[in-house]
Amino acid sequence: QVQLVESGGGSVQAGGSLRLSCVASGNAVALWDKGWYRQPPGKPRELVAHITNHGDTNYADSVKGRFTISRDIAKNTVYLQMSSLTPEDTAVYSCQAARLGMEYWGQGTQVTVSS
Repeated sequence: QVQLVESGGGSVQAGGSLRLSCVASGNAVALWDKGWYRQPPGKPRELVAHITNHGDTNYADSVKGRFTISRDIAKNTVYLQMSSLTPEDTAVYSCQAARLGMEYWGQGTQVTVSS
């Protein structure tokens, strides 16, 4: 069984920064592909950033240059460093772990950016 627990969300003013963390538990989950997704109010969920088990990363165009995904394998944790936040980044952010067709999700953490 894989469990993912996010933390680090909150309220911040435009231009500010936040770092989200996602701690994973379960066999070998540290080496699974990981993703951060977000769901803005009234909109569908979208991929924000992704890191493969090899450490390759990719980002949504809207966050390139502002957000950074990273991981600490020893801590089974994946991070999302968010900078230069705008109100358009307001959403529930969730992490996902995926491998061989299986995927697991965390409960999500709210990020609210005020202008």
